[in-house]
Amino acid sequence: MTLTAEEMSARDAWFREHWSRHVPFNREIGLEIVDWEPGFVRARLKYQDKLSAHDGVFHGGVLATALDSVGGGCVAAGHDYNLGSRFTTVSMTVQYMGVAPGDPEVLVEGTVVKRGRRLNFSRSQVLTLDGRVLAEAVLTISASGERPRLGTAEGQPASS
Repeated sequence: MTLTAEEMSARDAWFREHWSRHVPFNREIGLEIVDWEPGFVRARLKYQDKLSAHDGVFHGGVLATALDSVGGGCVAAGHDYNLGSRFTTVSMTVQYMGVAPGDPEVLVEGTVVKRGRRLNFSRSQVLTLDGRVLAEAVLTISASGERPRLGTAEGQPASS
């Protein structure tokens, strides 16, 4: 089966909505997708006490989660869904380069480095609002198989 341009566009819209509103952990940490373009995703993450390692500092695990989510999202954005619609992180390497004490929010940006038939490679960064890099990740994302219930109401968890 080959998807039409309209079907591809519909799947891309479904995944943007899914990443933005229906991934439970993204909702839990308050990750807000603000840009979704082919091969590029940008999100905002506002500091909350429950996301801290120390007073006023994001926990590294929260930043790693945001890097993973955005790094996978940029692969989904503009993906050729004829190659599959189930996205799985195969590997991720994170480098922490700084903290942002007192910053009320950070940006998380992901860019596709290379698309393959099944394996895709992306890079994501956590940035302060003035552009200082706090952390970055290199990811390998598998895109294969079909996601169950893609685009159906059953495939959407209830909103909180």
